[in-house]
Amino acid sequence: MIWQSFGRWFSALLAILALTACTQTHSNEIATLSLSGWQSSPTERQALEQILREFEAQHPQIRVRFEVIADQYMDVIKTRLIGDAAPDVFFLDAFEAPLLMQHGVLEPLDRYIQPDFDLADFEPNLLNAFKLQGTIYGIPKDFSTLALFYNRRQFADANLSNPPQTWEQLRDDSRQLTLDRNRNGRIDQYGLGISPELARQKFVAQAYGGTVVDRRGYAALASRRSVRGLQLIIDQYRQDRTAATPSDVGASSGSEMFGQQRVAMVLEGPWAIPYLQETFSDLEFAIAQVPKINRRSGTMVYTTAYVMNKRTRHKEAAWELIEYLTNKTGMKAWGEAGIALPSRKSVLAQLGRDRDPLYSPFVKGASYATLWQAGENLPAILTHFNNQFVSALLGQKSLQQAMEDAQQAANREIQAQNY
Repeated sequence: MIWQSFGRWFSALLAILALTACTQTHSNEIATLSLSGWQSSPTERQALEQILREFEAQHPQIRVRFEVIADQYMDVIKTRLIGDAAPDVFFLDAFEAPLLMQHGVLEPLDRYIQPDFDLADFEPNLLNAFKLQGTIYGIPKDFSTLALFYNRRQFADANLSNPPQTWEQLRDDSRQLTLDRNRNGRIDQYGLGISPELARQKFVAQAYGGTVVDRRGYAALASRRSVRGLQLIIDQYRQDRTAATPSDVGASSGSEMFGQQRVAMVLEGPWAIPYLQETFSDLEFAIAQVPKINRRSGTMVYTTAYVMNKRTRHKEAAWELIEYLTNKTGMKAWGEAGIALPSRKSVLAQLGRDRDPLYSPFVKGASYATLWQAGENLPAILTHFNNQFVSALLGQKSLQQAMEDAQQAANREIQAQNY
């Protein structure tokens, strides 16, 4: 697997980097930059391409070739880094950032940043996600948190006037919202849609003081406190039978099963708003903060940065692009698409996201959210968590046993990588 051998390959690459000085063009010729990323919807690509056209108009000496990598994004990026064929600038999720920062394949950005760029305008926890030992390796382009989407019509039909404030209330409401309309034993509408993935459940595992990664970077999934939080999800799914996964209802995502009105509530990010409005125009929904668990507010926060390939021959041009995309003007243009939230506080306020009924629950969540990042080994840990959590969800083993199995398998893999 690419992942398993990546650390060793990076060591070899570092040796090459030490022996070969980077060359940089200083000519007046037009520099063509490659920019790679992903897209969650055609709307996202159109928005970015429009901003890139505006950038090129203002920077006639720079052209940008944007490439969407549709599948296995990080595997493709890692392979290209190893082969010295990586893009000049690319998206980097905070979740993957520790490994690339640690292995020195990203250009440190501190020397390019001028005071008028106003670093203090960024949400500190987002910027810190792309720092290593005080050095900045990425500029966060946006962020998303999770919030509770709820179907207003289904709530009214169940005589529910307000969204739940606590997880106990959420389970009670889910019972009222779960319907077998023709009483044939098959549930037509579930109360809650769930995504059985660590990326969505990490804050639940932490609600009672648990963790998923210990101080040494090893998996710590099976602690009593972690299991206590996650047991809430298992119990609602198996005992209450008031929750469903996308595959249970023939959907491909949480947003889709909510849009199809197969579930009355779901935890999703702001990316779901334009999708629901465009695809399910008759859907009447509202959004609230995630209900408290154990009297604690919690949710997840995801962020992505623009980073520069350390081997690019066009470093100054690459920084001009990153600076343009993340300054106040560029970020406002990106934020207007509504796919994610601007990582600059001033742009958030300027766009009124903190006052918008649909977006404000996401903004409020940023202050207490759990960052989707936990060291170099999180990618290995999440794979085993996801496999074993589904086993517990299906009743194939207890949650405690599933988490012990996931922890052991993940730690064997981490030990092998470190050997």
